Amino acid sequence: MLAETICSAVSAAGLGIAAVTAYRKRFLAATRILAYSLIPVGLVLTGAVAWAVDTAFSPSAWLGFGLLGGAWLLFMTTRAVERRGGGTRKERKAAARAAQQEAVAPAASAPSIGPGSRPAAQPKTKQKAAGSGEDFSDIEAILKKHGI
Repeated sequence: MLAETICSAVSAAGLGIAAVTAYRKRFLAATRILAYSLIPVGLVLTGAVAWAVDTAFSPSAWLGFGLLGGAWLLFMTTRAVERRGGGTRKERKAAARAAQQEAVAPAASAPSIGPGSRPAAQPKTKQKAAGSGEDFSDIEAILKKHGI
């Protein structure tokens, strides 16, 4: 009831402003103001205002809007992750397999002394004991490359 009264007052004020504007011989602006002032009364008569008021003060309606917002947020998050991740699950698995096959420890190189120097021979790596189960050759190569 209060919302309908407010809409009627806004429309009456708009009609008054349109009348003053038309009195000043600005008919185009007066017609535009008249059109805007009829919108609140039209919304009241169609029942849109009553629906909006019922929705605004209904906890179940707010819960519904919250769920819709959460669903939209989940859709947008999954799309962003999918775009960043690079396609479908099969494509990501294939790329991971290819990366594992191509992943090789870089060979340690001796620093160059001058234009006429030849590269130093690579030292042979030690053979690991059969029971250790861990291969640290790539870490050793990195440490040797940095002189550690």
